Amino acid sequence: MQIYLPIAEVSIDVFLLLFLGGGVGFLSGMFGVGGGFLMTPLLIFIGIPPAVAVASEANHIIASSMSGVMAHWRRGNVDFKMGGVLLIGGFLGSFAGVQLFSWLRTLGQIDLVISLSYVVFLGIIGILMLLEASRTILRSRRQSGARRRLHQHYWVHRWPLKMRFRKSKLYISAISPIIIGFVVGVLASIMGVGGGFLLVPAMIYLLGMPTMMVVGTSLFQIIFVTANVTFLQAVTNQTVDVLLALILLAGGVVGAQFGTRAGQLLRGEQLRGLLALMVLAVCIKLALDLVLTPSELFSVGTPGSH
Repeated sequence: MQIYLPIAEVSIDVFLLLFLGGGVGFLSGMFGVGGGFLMTPLLIFIGIPPAVAVASEANHIIASSMSGVMAHWRRGNVDFKMGGVLLIGGFLGSFAGVQLFSWLRTLGQIDLVISLSYVVFLGIIGILMLLEASRTILRSRRQSGARRRLHQHYWVHRWPLKMRFRKSKLYISAISPIIIGFVVGVLASIMGVGGGFLLVPAMIYLLGMPTMMVVGTSLFQIIFVTANVTFLQAVTNQTVDVLLALILLAGGVVGAQFGTRAGQLLRGEQLRGLLALMVLAVCIKLALDLVLTPSELFSVGTPGSH
């Protein structure tokens, strides 16, 4: 059944959008990511203009993340104190990111920047996560009976302004999660993502949080940052398609509940490995779209395009 999207100015099958919303919502609940790194490219692939896909996808992230947070909160897997510190940086980053988005859109380069950002960030993060998850799985098989340290200590743990996060069993500087939150806020504005694909590995490898605690806390932070991005995009750039957002939202809420249950069945390193494979798959697809000859030669980087 075709439905016309007024801001995107295209007609799309409503069942296809519901399917995409449900599928990405499932992955959101399973991996603790907002799902934007998958949904935004998928919307672009089916014909939604990139600027509209980025701004409208934030609503779907809010819905699926909220549904996932409720499920993880019931299991005691959300560190609200850590989430609050991450939000400080996230709000600052989202303000800066929306202004940058508006400037790039005025130059007519936003479509190209969105695609390049996905290829670079997803490629680097996907490879690093896959290598680490593979090493962890192999090491756990060789040293199944050995006692492990709670987490590794890196240079960021020596920064000042330390805070105790009892839920995550951490005593670290508040500066590092604020910086991580800021970067995620900028990416949420430019790429239409919750930033979970960056936030999850950063919380695990830099902050040293337990993987199962990371998932729920990541979703908690994503809710408020993407809500702020949606508001700012609607006011500043008028690129939020409410009808598109509502359809994706309906599918995302249902999918996240099933994804949360599925995530409980896998170990932390298995979750990270599967997430890495999906990140790399999206990266490869976007990279191919950039290097292959487009069907419309003037569709990318045209001055004044929206």
